[in-house]
This record gives sequence, C-alpha cells and structure tokens, in this order.
Amino acid sequence: MRFFLFFLLISRAVIAQTVYPQDYFQPPLAIPMQLSGNFGELRPNHFHAGFDFKTQQREGLEVHAAADGYVSRIKISPFGNGKAIYINHPNGFTTVYCHLQTATGAIEAYIKKTHYKEQSNEIEMFPQANELVVKKGDVIALSGNSGSSEGPHLHFEFRDTKTEKIINPMFFGFDKNFKDTKKPIVSAVYVYPLDGATANKSKQPLMLNLSLQKDGTYLANKVLANGAIGFGVSAVDYDNVSWNKNGAFKIQSYLNGKASFGYQFDTYSFDEMRYVNALIDYGRYKKTSQRVQKLFMKTPYNLSIIKTDATNGVITVLPNLSSTYRIEVADYFGNTTIINIPIAFDASSPIVEKEKVESNYFVKANKDNIFSKENMTVTFPAGTFYDDFAMNFAVNGAALTVHDDTVPVHSSFEITMESDKYSEEQKSKVYIASLSSSGRLGYNSTSVKGNLYATKVRSLGKYTLAMDTTAPTISMAKSIEGRWISNDKTIQLSISDSGSGIKSYNGYLNGNWILFEYDYKTRKITHHFSDGIVAEGANDLKVIVTDQVGNAATFETHFFRSQK
Repeated sequence: MRFFLFFLLISRAVIAQTVYPQDYFQPPLAIPMQLSGNFGELRPNHFHAGFDFKTQQREGLEVHAAADGYVSRIKISPFGNGKAIYINHPNGFTTVYCHLQTATGAIEAYIKKTHYKEQSNEIEMFPQANELVVKKGDVIALSGNSGSSEGPHLHFEFRDTKTEKIINPMFFGFDKNFKDTKKPIVSAVYVYPLDGATANKSKQPLMLNLSLQKDGTYLANKVLANGAIGFGVSAVDYDNVSWNKNGAFKIQSYLNGKASFGYQFDTYSFDEMRYVNALIDYGRYKKTSQRVQKLFMKTPYNLSIIKTDATNGVITVLPNLSSTYRIEVADYFGNTTIINIPIAFDASSPIVEKEKVESNYFVKANKDNIFSKENMTVTFPAGTFYDDFAMNFAVNGAALTVHDDTVPVHSSFEITMESDKYSEEQKSKVYIASLSSSGRLGYNSTSVKGNLYATKVRSLGKYTLAMDTTAPTISMAKSIEGRWISNDKTIQLSISDSGSGIKSYNGYLNGNWILFEYDYKTRKITHHFSDGIVAEGANDLKVIVTDQVGNAATFETHFFRSQK
C-alpha cells in the first residue's frame, strides 16, 4: 500500500511536471463539488479554461476565497465571464471566480463606487495589493448566472500570476473532491486519407467499426490503405457523481509501440485557445456538431500541449509492411480506454472519391493572399488559416461569398467594399454585415473612408453592405407612470434592437446617472434602489439606448417613492 501511494504521488508529479501545492487552496463553494464542465473541455473556438462547478441549479450561494491574497482584478460585463473576481495569492498563483451574481462586502462597495465614478455599466478594475485583502474562506461573492453563462454555475480557474497561463485545478489537490472510476467513452474513431491516399477504398474520412474485446480494449476493423493517413477520435468522460459529459484529460497514440501523437490538458496560454479549431475536424463539427480530435497535423501549429513524432502523427502505409496503431484515451484518474487498429497496405482503386469542393481560387496558408472581384476585396495575411485550401470566392449582386464556415479561421482578415449608393448622412449608418443562410444580418464594426467600407472578421461566409436607421426599442412590462412604488426594490426595462445591435444603455434619475445591469439573455436592464440615488417623493427617470451605428431611443417616466 505504501508503494502504491508513493507511485501515485510520483506519477502525478510527472504528469504535472511542476510540484503544485496540494493543501493550500480550498474549494470556492461550501457544497459537494460537482462538475458541469472540466479543464480543457472542447468549446466553440476555445478550450475550457477551468472548472464549472454546479450550484444546485440556483443562484446566491456563497463564494469563498480559495486562499489568502488580494483582489487584483475585477471585470463587470454583460458578456463572457460576466461578473468576475481575480485573487492573487502570495505563492505565485491567481484564482478566478466568474458568472457571479454580485460581490459582497468591501469588494461590492469598491465595484459600486467605481461604476458611479466612471458612470459606466461595464467596468474593469485593478485594485492595489493593499486595497482589497482577503483571507482563506472569506465570502467574496454570491454565485450567479451573469455573462455568457447558460445556467447558474461558478466558473473557477487557476492561473500562474506571472505568465497568466491557466492550469488544471486537479493539480492543486482538487482531485480529492471527486470520485471517478469510469473509463472515457469513445464514440467514434475515424481514418483520414491524406494527400490523395486511399483508406478502405475511400479517399474520404471513414468511421471504423469497434468491437469490445475480453480484456476490455477495443479492436477496430483493419485499415487497408496506401499513402499517408491519420486518425481521429471522438471521446467524452464522466465521473461518478455529476453525469455531465466532460472532456478527456489525455489522448496518446502509438505506432508499433512507439509514441506517435498525443496531448494532455495540464497548462496552456490564452493565446493558444483558438487552436482548438486546428485540433478538431472543424468541417465535420460545423456540419454535424461532432468534435473529432485529430491525432495528426498536416501543417504543424503551435499548441504547446501536443507532443508528436517526426511525422506529426501522419502514417505512410507502404507495400509489404503491416502496422498496429493504438489509441489510449484517459481521464485524470488514470481510467483508460484503449483502441487497437491493424493497418496493412492495399493498392485497390478507390470506390469513394474525395468530396468535391466548389472553388475557383487556392489559398496558401503561409502566405499573404489578396482576392478582388468587382468592388469587393478580401485580404488574408499569412497565418490566417491552418492549412492550404481550395476556396470559393464570388460576388453576386450585393453579396460577397468568401467560401463557407467549414474552414476554420485563426486570425482576423479584412474585407473591403466600395459603394457610391449612400449619401454622406447615410454613411455613418452603413456597415459590412455577415449574412446567414436564413438571411439574417450580423453586425461587424466597419470604418468608412470616402466610398470605401472596411471591416475585420474571423469567419468565412457571406457578407454584404447593410444600413440601419431604426432606433432600439425600450419598454416596461408594467407602467409606473405617476405611481407610488415604495415596495419595489428595482426598476426593470426591456431593451432590444432589430438592426446592428445595442451598443450602450444609460439611465438617469432626476438628472443623475444610475447603474443599470444588463442581462442580454433576457434583454432586460435592472436598477437597484439600494444604490441610494432615488429621491424621497417624486422621481423622474430617463433611459437612453443607442445601437452600434448611433441610432438612439429615449424612454421617460416619473414615479413616487418613499424611503421611510
């Protein structure tokens, strides 16, 4: 037993490659820890940066400081992490608490003071080390559902304070809070013929049949191929308690017993997040929502967690040679699912040809590319894409087609459109819009110089010029005009915009700016009378909402309130 414990500690240290403190940090919630999302889980355009802790499907649970330290950053936004608090700790790590309902005590007072000082609903603050000191276990906030949260929970992260790299919370002893004896579930394994190769008489990716063996491993049907091939796997993991689909911690492939391609989710930087689109079969994901993690790189990319052989996981199948390919999918606790795939050479002609792509241009990923047609131009700087590809580029009337969104984009590229159809007064209302398949317009920040409109975007698809001259709408579910509302704790209004979208919203009581909190999921803004701005007796309320191109709407009413 002693040997086993010693081996376990050593193996964990090897996995992490850094000795992290095991008993320094406490859980941020005083309830049993259950995950709705784990570290490294595959998300749209990013890897998940921490743990999502369940909060019993409700808001308002006390959130505790994980250790002594000071609040180093606070960000309040209706999007992303919502209300977020960052705490720097003296041992060189930072903990992050997101989607909060509200901060508490001195932290909340600091936030509220800043809101009114800056007269801004969205703020970011960087307190000094002596301003908001906290002790381990202090209640710093209440859990919530703010920002881009899809339900009440607490998003919790560890970061290296100096480098800002995010770190798997399991390394800090949080594994003691979970029980997991379940192996990851592999739902699919694919073989990818590359560069004109054939696999099982197909030039297109094929899903392999898997059969469970007596020893608990899986055996795939034999891959008969010629030329270069790669493999991909779709997998999820469950623990014993939460029953949520989580991501696998480690995936490693072997060719004839030698490590070929693998990665584990231990630590990485925010600059690497978007490489999730290179790691997965992005086209399949956009078409089917299935995330297949590729175990090869046609073109190398700088995702630091990947460890690969000289071929970047690409296997060249040659005559008279047979190989065995093995995939191991593991969770943090060592539960492992193993798939063995026999490979042999086959010179048979393909039955399934490569999928045809509508295209009239070719994009080189490592070079600058400029394409123009009529009055529209697209400029791709080198490094915009992960791989070379055949692109469909066309202009049809007022619409520009830049391929489609099945090809991932790593960094922004520029679109310009020239038009003389708008007057000088109209130009400020015009923008380059994304055009969905249903005809819905999406706003992109656009500059104009003369008759030339320009924007930077990060997605392929259709674009067109659009003009928005319609102001936002503001409404109140139940009128308070001339009424006494002494028992109400808040004022709430609904705001929306059918064109370019809402840019700003500001409220005033008796001419004084007041804080409104915006929940874009419900399209409501809320002011709390506890801010202390409301006057005894008569009050005049004004709310101004402005959209992205400057159209503004004003709502005014008056009411009475007693504070006694």
